[in-house]
Amino acid sequence: MPASKVYFTDFRCRNGVSQLDKLRKLLEKSEFSQIDFDGKFVAIKLHFGELGNLSFLRANYAKVVADFIKERGGRPFITDCNTLYVGSRKNALEHMDTAYLNGYSPFSTGCHVIIADGLKGSDDIEVPVAGGEYCKTARIGRAVMDADIVISLAHFKGHEEAGFGGALKNIGMGCGSRAGKMEMHSSGKPNVHPELCISCGECRKNCAHDTISFVDYTGENRPGSRAERKNAKKRAFIDHNKCVGCGRCIGACPEDAVKAGTDEANDILNYKIAEYTYAVIHGRPNFHISLVIDVSPYCDCHAENDIPIVPDIGMFASFDPVALDQACADAVNRQPVIEGSVLSEKEHCHHDHFTDTHPDTNWESCLEHAVKMGMGSREYELIEIK
Repeated sequence: MPASKVYFTDFRCRNGVSQLDKLRKLLEKSEFSQIDFDGKFVAIKLHFGELGNLSFLRANYAKVVADFIKERGGRPFITDCNTLYVGSRKNALEHMDTAYLNGYSPFSTGCHVIIADGLKGSDDIEVPVAGGEYCKTARIGRAVMDADIVISLAHFKGHEEAGFGGALKNIGMGCGSRAGKMEMHSSGKPNVHPELCISCGECRKNCAHDTISFVDYTGENRPGSRAERKNAKKRAFIDHNKCVGCGRCIGACPEDAVKAGTDEANDILNYKIAEYTYAVIHGRPNFHISLVIDVSPYCDCHAENDIPIVPDIGMFASFDPVALDQACADAVNRQPVIEGSVLSEKEHCHHDHFTDTHPDTNWESCLEHAVKMGMGSREYELIEIK
């Protein structure tokens, strides 16, 4: 496969030229302007950031992309799917509250926020994955699949399981519904933590496969909890032989007592992310923008952010998400380590900043599998936009 074009501009700003101006110029000079947006619904997939985290991308960048699309007749919306874990984005109401509190509103971005997999993370579409080795189908948020065009606007940073989070993870993991995220992270079967369960029955009400029963529990009640109410000696139990891994029980539980497993090896997680990305972008226009700024060692899903591991670098864009992730990783690995960061405390034996930060990860496995799936090339031509 020939080398893909990756466009780049740094963050240096002279008088009268802002970073937003430079992003707009990047879009104008790159192949982004070749997409026919007229009359099309355009999903701009990004991460709104967890409450408490301050390293996520500012909404100003999203507005530049949305305005560019609207000027060409497109109908953009900003989107993400609900999370699998407990936090401020586990259902659509809290997710939208978080988006607004973190600066993403129709007033600041010029387009609406839509949570792609609905109120409780169950509004998804099962999409075939042609050639998938680990996922024959992918559970993708419905609004993402309803869009005519998909744009990834990613904050490039470290990740404790994937190695780093870039375009592939932003789309693959980010567009998966709750059931999809569970499939990627585990064999797809949730478990009940009995010490948190209050036997309210909400999980059973939302189960369409009669997998949940209530069994005797001899453990101590959580002090001061509602577990001291009725059925205090019973706890929910999920029969994995019947469970289909839809994740509805996770969203229904008012006590966050139902949790997904995390039993997949990191390489398999990366393979599944690649296959989910394929399900999202295959057969329709897509483009990818990554900002290598505030390169924190962990995902923006954390309710906090550590200091960056390397200096800010710039903005990258490409039709090829594989080449884009490779170019961003190469750029990070050429940077000096910031003193006082978590990376400065690590042993530098891998010649790779991400693997040194998280030695149990292998980010290359995701890119290798994406190449195998035909999504792009790790070879690229870097075109700098001055």
